[in-house]
Amino acid sequence: MVSNLPPGQFPDSALPFRLPLVLLRVTSSASSSPAIIRVRGLSKRYGNHTVVNDVGFTLAAGETLVLLGPSGCGKTTLLKMLNRLIEPDAGTVEVNGSDIRTQKPELLRRGIGYVIQQVGLLPHYTVAENVAVVPTLLGHNPADISTRTTALLTRLHLPAERYAGQYPSQLSGGQQQRVGLARALAADPPIILMDEPFGALDPITRAAIRRDFRELEELRNKTIVLVTHDVAEAFELADRIALLDGGVVQQLGTPRELLFRPANDFVRRFFEAERLSLQMQVLQLSDLLIFIKSTNHQQSLASALPSLPASATIREALEALTRPSETPDPQLFITQDSVNAQPVTLSQLMLAFGEAVQSIKTTRVEE
Repeated sequence: MVSNLPPGQFPDSALPFRLPLVLLRVTSSASSSPAIIRVRGLSKRYGNHTVVNDVGFTLAAGETLVLLGPSGCGKTTLLKMLNRLIEPDAGTVEVNGSDIRTQKPELLRRGIGYVIQQVGLLPHYTVAENVAVVPTLLGHNPADISTRTTALLTRLHLPAERYAGQYPSQLSGGQQQRVGLARALAADPPIILMDEPFGALDPITRAAIRRDFRELEELRNKTIVLVTHDVAEAFELADRIALLDGGVVQQLGTPRELLFRPANDFVRRFFEAERLSLQMQVLQLSDLLIFIKSTNHQQSLASALPSLPASATIREALEALTRPSETPDPQLFITQDSVNAQPVTLSQLMLAFGEAVQSIKTTRVEE
């Protein structure tokens, strides 16, 4: 069972090495928020088979927790116990301090958004009617429902004047998934549960919807629990990740902690095949500044040149620097504050990235 430490912390006894402080920054701001979901000793068995075994965690308001792991590890069963689609055999789930067993399941679910891979749109309802299902059940004002529906569809690139009157069968898979997300958000629930929401989409559509997911204003303050088997997706969307195997949480922590502080061999092996890509996704330009020769420029002088904030990932910087260019060693500026900007070339970026990774390896050997 994972201990109920504050979000972003992990017991020192489980850490095989320590990294330089600059490489261990937790980027989530949710950890300072009050707890909205608290899970204790949650277990589920089917006959002699234990699907979820003694799972516990605390989830802060506004935090995104991704349940990650191989097929059959118990992540979907765990998700469904959070809104009583599946009843646990042991343990408790509290939402805002109240045991969910004290609420009728149907009332509980009306206050929790739910998005699934199969979308689950009602085929005989129009797009607008599908989005309006929960607010209508809750007795919201029809005019307010219409306004909310139009706003959500517009933000999800489904203009109401074109799509509101269509039926699910007239939409592509990506469009249906966007409608499903709009439906989950329509009643403005504080909690959203998502079960492989992008799993059935082609890679291009999947990437586009993940981008919408990250940028959608309505999701900024939601507490989200998302199930996926896609490692890159988990690292892209999560504040914290719970990696499961055999119904047991092998490690709970930020993407950085799982990648650089694996709690056991399973965690280490699980990310091995994608380690380089994940390192580029997790490390930020600010992590590399100590490995780049400082030649700060006034930001005003760099304003006309390509730039990225210090919080940008190495992957984002690499994408920017490898776009077609007439210069043999393209350059961008890392904006550190409102005044200074640090120039970096492609070769400098890759050299600094290599030094940062080597620093991690060296620190591990010394420990």
